[in-house]
Amino acid sequence: MTTIRSEAFTAEELDAVPLHVVAGRPEIDLPAAERAVADLLKALGRDPHSVHLADTPRRVAHAYAEMLTPREFALTTFPNDEGYDELVLARDIPVQSFCEHHMLPFQGVAHVGYLPGERILGLSKLARVVELFARDLQVQERLTKQVADWLQDQLAPKGVGVVIEAEHLCMSLRGVRAAGSRTVTSSLHGVLRNNPSSRQEFFALTGINS
Repeated sequence: MTTIRSEAFTAEELDAVPLHVVAGRPEIDLPAAERAVADLLKALGRDPHSVHLADTPRRVAHAYAEMLTPREFALTTFPNDEGYDELVLARDIPVQSFCEHHMLPFQGVAHVGYLPGERILGLSKLARVVELFARDLQVQERLTKQVADWLQDQLAPKGVGVVIEAEHLCMSLRGVRAAGSRTVTSSLHGVLRNNPSSRQEFFALTGINS
């Protein structure tokens, strides 16, 4: 599970000092990961010491470490001085994550929106929050809810909506082999969940029919 460590500031302090956000996960043991990849190659009937595979355990271990480690970022928010009360939506944010059941990638796009309360968020941070939770062993349903819950807790907006559309390689390359099939998940809070017209507007702007 992903835990978040951030420093707490008053609303006045937030005008000048952004929250520094990191993912509190156990450190990755690269040597152990390399040994595990070598063992897997042996189990699959391959020679990890062959000229073509000799460096594969190191490459795979470092690749997984990179793909499962989110970057630190500063959660920059600003006072909503103008009293903006319409939907803010970032569409087509790239999503890359790993199915925790098969350790195969799933990827697609996220649409993240919110109705501002007293503060507004730097737009790039919506993509950063998606990455924060996506760089993990995941299921799409949990990922969608984690992004929405985190924004609701940290930003205290009037409403939050998150939609993720993704293709899962565990469905495309194995099993049913449904290449091109996309899974759609959503999570809503506040006005975007409880008010039918706001909910409809959000889904219409994401391109998803409610």
